[in-house]
Amino acid sequence: MKAKRRMDGFAWLAAPALVYLDLLYAIPLGLLLFKSLNTAETFPSFAGYIEFFGDEYHLNILWRTVRVALLVTGLSLLLAYPTAFVLARAKGVVQSIILIAMVLPLAVGVIVKTFAWSVLFRSDGLLNKLIMGLGMTEEPVRMLFTETALVIAAANIFLPFMVLPIYAVVRQLDPRLVEAATTLGATPLHGFLRVVLPLTLPGVVAGAAFVFSMAVSMYVIPSLIVGERSQTMAMLIARSYLFLRDEQLGSSISAILLVIAVAVVLGSSALIRRLGKGST
Repeated sequence: MKAKRRMDGFAWLAAPALVYLDLLYAIPLGLLLFKSLNTAETFPSFAGYIEFFGDEYHLNILWRTVRVALLVTGLSLLLAYPTAFVLARAKGVVQSIILIAMVLPLAVGVIVKTFAWSVLFRSDGLLNKLIMGLGMTEEPVRMLFTETALVIAAANIFLPFMVLPIYAVVRQLDPRLVEAATTLGATPLHGFLRVVLPLTLPGVVAGAAFVFSMAVSMYVIPSLIVGERSQTMAMLIARSYLFLRDEQLGSSISAILLVIAVAVVLGSSALIRRLGKGST
């Protein structure tokens, strides 16, 4: 009985935060969903969703958005996984320097970092000057306004959100696990794949969920890197509201994007719980 009362007390302590989240997120999202189903004539109306899924142009944008988000997540994971191990195994000043290099970019605005990448990708930018100076090409290579540039820039900006969850898991692992597996007859590669990799999967799933959720809804980065040539869902939402003045279509696209992000988060949470039970 006392434990129940104590829990009720802690629940009351969380009440202000819950009210704040309701005001900041739940109510606006509820209004957004209401707007996506509301027209001047009828409610509910699925005209916005029918218009979106019935247009091949919109479906291509949806596929492009998901594809870019998957590529960004994959590239971030490829770079973050070994970085997390280096960070976990580093000591003293070296570890501090790597941590600062990971965390410090988070203090810089996304617009600043994206604009810096747009400058690097220009025909007269540093990257083109470098490859031309090395004799790899005689003319500038078109980098800006390409999907490849978008994936590289987004992966760089979102990289800390992939490194830190994996690092949080890796730093708890005993570095002698592979050695123990070796004494039992496993090769170092086999020991890593069968022992270390499964134990780091919760961090991988959490980082992938973070990066994918941000990549699928990014607006500033594709606006500055690829512009209107290759629109994403977020850019289509802005276009629906600002140029087409079609609030129902914009709300419907926002709801679809929200469902994708929520599905990824809930799916990753369920997978992490399952992995946690499997490792115990």
